Amino acid sequence: MSDTPDQPQIYLITPPELDLSVFPDRLARCLDAVEVACLRLSLATRDEDKIARAADALREVTHARDIAIVIDTHMLLVERLGLDGVHLTDGSRSVRKMRKDLGEDAIIGAFCGTSRHDGMTAGELGADYISFGPVGLTPLGNGEQAEHELFQWWSEMIEVPVVAEGALNEDLIRALTPHTDFFGIGDEIWGQEDAAATLAALCKAMA
Repeated sequence: MSDTPDQPQIYLITPPELDLSVFPDRLARCLDAVEVACLRLSLATRDEDKIARAADALREVTHARDIAIVIDTHMLLVERLGLDGVHLTDGSRSVRKMRKDLGEDAIIGAFCGTSRHDGMTAGELGADYISFGPVGLTPLGNGEQAEHELFQWWSEMIEVPVVAEGALNEDLIRALTPHTDFFGIGDEIWGQEDAAATLAALCKAMA
């Protein structure tokens, strides 16, 4: 994953549950509709067989298009499943160990909620990107939001690429486009009948 000087890139996030008889095709349509930098396999299940089957199916779709695929949390599965890296959900706590275990070529991202300090620490320890969120209002979680000012400050002060994710809409995307490197998009599109068209509409807000 790399940042871009003109506009942010799209970082897709899978739904927590997916039907492998239809989801790979839905994903392919999204990847063919807009330019996507990375896919995050973010499943709710802890069934290793289900995760492995999903990873195999989606890796085939992403790698055919030269798009990276990372997995949420399960770093021990990265090499076994032929994935490109891991997305950590515990802020900066595991970054140093993951970098040591997975090597310099693996993508390591860290979700840091709304904490500047955690984000800076994760970056210093070797994270390739820092994710903040949720950006929009959501009844899930503890009610905290990653404010516009956080991304503005980060873009001015920190070189590590940043991802804005969580409850995004066109207005938030439009406002944050000058201040983020990636938009993490998932639930915003998968609940819609035509995920690819919804994704394309969100992307237009960056223009």
